[in-house]
Amino acid sequence: MAQLYFYYSSMNAGKSTSLLQSSYNYRERGMNTFVLTASIDNRAGVGKVASRIGIETDAAIFSCNDNLATMIEAVHQQQQQHCILIDEAQFLSKEQVKQLTHVVDNLDIPVLCYGIKTDFQGELFSGSQYLLAWADKLVELKTICHCGRKANMVLRHDQDGNPIKEGQQVEIGGNESYQSVCRKHFRAVLWD
Repeated sequence: MAQLYFYYSSMNAGKSTSLLQSSYNYRERGMNTFVLTASIDNRAGVGKVASRIGIETDAAIFSCNDNLATMIEAVHQQQQQHCILIDEAQFLSKEQVKQLTHVVDNLDIPVLCYGIKTDFQGELFSGSQYLLAWADKLVELKTICHCGRKANMVLRHDQDGNPIKEGQQVEIGGNESYQSVCRKHFRAVLWD
């Protein structure tokens, strides 16, 4: 029986690496995977999922207005899909998470979503909020803070390394803009 999975973490915990490994495992066994990534994040190139360790794959892109159930059904009709893998799942809308439950429940295809749980202010992303609520399986991928504790929060920095406390929820960036930290160090910067 297919299930909806949400693999979540702060930045730099290996989400994309895990997605790429899962896709490879299916394909190695002769099964088809459909990989999607958010159009808003094109740091690795348009239609690419890439890991910091140097592996990548082509991916279909989705935007906030796309109907993922329709998109996946069309691909599935052309060629049977054994697993759907979604990178940058925090950018899914509430409606798109509902559409993914349709894929799992009606098409019986497992859907593995990988994304950041919270933004730089400690607030849930929309996609993460509904995946946390509706996924069958929740899996936390872990990384560490500079102090050695589990990093479960993200700080945003300006180009001079100063923490940013306010701004738009979504600003695409990598290590030059964000730092994964534990809650203690997040609190020291943002809340205290």
